[in-house]
Amino acid sequence: MGLDRPHLFINGEFVTGTDTPVDVVNPSTGKVLGAAATAGVADIDAAVTAANHALTGWSATPAHDRADILDRFAAALAARGEDTATLCSQENGMPITLSASANGLAPAALLGLYAGLARELTWVQSRPSLTGTTEIRRVPVGVVAAISPWNYPQTLAMMKIAPALAAGCTVVFKAALETALDAFVFADAALEAGLPSGVLNIVPAGLEASQHLVAHPGIDKVAFTGSTPAGHAIGEVCGRLLRPVTLELGGKSAGIVLDDVDLDVLAQGLYAASFPNNGMTCYASTRLLVPANRYTEVVDTVTSVVKSFTVGDPLDHDTLIGPMVTANHQKRVLNYIETGKSSTARLITGGDAVTDLDGYFVAPTVFADVDNSDTIAREEIFGPVLSIIKYDYDAHAIQIANDSKFGPGGTVWSTDPDRADAIAHQVKTGTVGINSYTLDLGSPFGGVKASGHGRELGPEGIDPYLTYQSVYKTSAVTG
Repeated sequence: MGLDRPHLFINGEFVTGTDTPVDVVNPSTGKVLGAAATAGVADIDAAVTAANHALTGWSATPAHDRADILDRFAAALAARGEDTATLCSQENGMPITLSASANGLAPAALLGLYAGLARELTWVQSRPSLTGTTEIRRVPVGVVAAISPWNYPQTLAMMKIAPALAAGCTVVFKAALETALDAFVFADAALEAGLPSGVLNIVPAGLEASQHLVAHPGIDKVAFTGSTPAGHAIGEVCGRLLRPVTLELGGKSAGIVLDDVDLDVLAQGLYAASFPNNGMTCYASTRLLVPANRYTEVVDTVTSVVKSFTVGDPLDHDTLIGPMVTANHQKRVLNYIETGKSSTARLITGGDAVTDLDGYFVAPTVFADVDNSDTIAREEIFGPVLSIIKYDYDAHAIQIANDSKFGPGGTVWSTDPDRADAIAHQVKTGTVGINSYTLDLGSPFGGVKASGHGRELGPEGIDPYLTYQSVYKTSAVTG
């Protein structure tokens, strides 16, 4: 097939993998989109070796020269952006209107951001000391294992690759098998940009090879985005090895609707806040907390909005809800919906698979009268399912919002900016949107509690890929 990618990318070359290639399935049709090479343990060893060999030269390359290469890398990705966005939507079902920015534009933008930061950072500075001066050097942490999932494949990968390369690290990127095809766009662009061999290696892999990568003695840092259970396992390995790790994990964020909400603003912002990427988004406000004195009208507004969502082909610009990424994931989401139906919650729209479409579609679903102890309010569903929970007063809403093991995102909806800000500051979460939620690539992103450890994005996003060396320079003593 024309979309097949039969080779891994190791040490600047396309090479045959030792594991069985994987079929990437289009979730809109259930048909095979293309086959992609996958890495076995031996391939991981080769990629890590290549990254270690390349580290000395890349880390010694002046920062402005690295930045020039990253700018060329960005330009090469941008030139492919439209095709990459389409490919990603075919792989994971993301609506093309979102994919155009998340997979077509954001990776190049991130490379540009960190290229600029590499030029601006003070890499060496001197401070007076008791015996002379101390020279403080920013130095790359080393070889990075970058592991990202299938839901935002290009952005989440580049949130790790861009700052790592800007810092002078080399990277072994482990792509998700569900979106293995688009991962090799990075290889094509890297070659065009003249990225030195071994600086970036691309190895889609299954569980065994991925575990081998995380624990590999040639890895100096792990950067992971994925599920909380996988994050626990990776964190345990890195803790045992005293290996730096960044973890971006699951979520069950709360959207707090205050009693002075403008319902038109809520209606306009609900999709981006609670249903982005078919609900397959860690920061989505999938619990909507609504005041008792406006409960009925808010529920009616939400119901009307969600019923209006167009479900269909993710390549259609009118589509707001595409398919779940796989048949197994569709089954998982539907099982959660059945759990909600068996609780005391009230199903007000959706609740089933969309049977008049091919592929793995789930109708956008809303439950009202949900108790925060219900399974559908506690666990991450990762699909187009919203739970509406009633509260009595502001402090009660904050208590419910914080009564979760997760904390990646959230929203507050109010016509009073000061009141909304005061509420936002009391929510235990890494990010909060007021009257909307739009991820800002220029500001730190990450979760608290079971939603992760560390931060990505913004100038702060380069920090996990740097360490410091202090060189003590004693003044000469004369007699």
